[in-house]
Amino acid sequence: MYPSVVVYRGCQIGARGILHAGAVIGSDGFGFAQDKGQWVKVPQTGRVICGDDVEIGANTTVDRGALDDTVIEDGVKIDNLVHVAHNVRIGAHTAIAACAGIAGSAVIGKGCRIGGAAMIVGHTCIADGITVSPGTMVTKSLSEPGTYSAIWAAEPHREWLKHAAQLRRMEELSHRVRELEKIIEALERKPS
Repeated sequence: MYPSVVVYRGCQIGARGILHAGAVIGSDGFGFAQDKGQWVKVPQTGRVICGDDVEIGANTTVDRGALDDTVIEDGVKIDNLVHVAHNVRIGAHTAIAACAGIAGSAVIGKGCRIGGAAMIVGHTCIADGITVSPGTMVTKSLSEPGTYSAIWAAEPHREWLKHAAQLRRMEELSHRVRELEKIIEALERKPS
């Protein structure tokens, strides 16, 4: 454990674990419920369990589970400035690059590669061996092997709104173009 590492009560670090400066293991997850218009803290009673040969980068936070444990299996490598929320499970020998964010109760399989600044929405599952490209936002579970990418370069907001609306209609427009192509082919084959 390097300087300024904090490991909260009840958390377990496996053999040969490396925790770089400023890592926080076992802080409370973002657990709040609304009661009469106010946020009430939900007790976070789980732990963080790290397997053997886990390395956690500088200023990375791993939240304790709300009820169940947050689990980081053997051989996982987590870069600097990553956030792992409560109840997350990360499979053995997965690597996660800097600035990735993993929301609560997400499950990441074994041998995955998560690129820098990737965002994984809570309650999603990523199957074994999947690669998530840098900057990709995962909004649903990924069950098929392969590499997943979704990135859009910055542009003025008005342009982004226009392009986002066009993308949403892309499948419909593609279908319409195919239908028009069939009509044109039929007209071209028709004798004059």
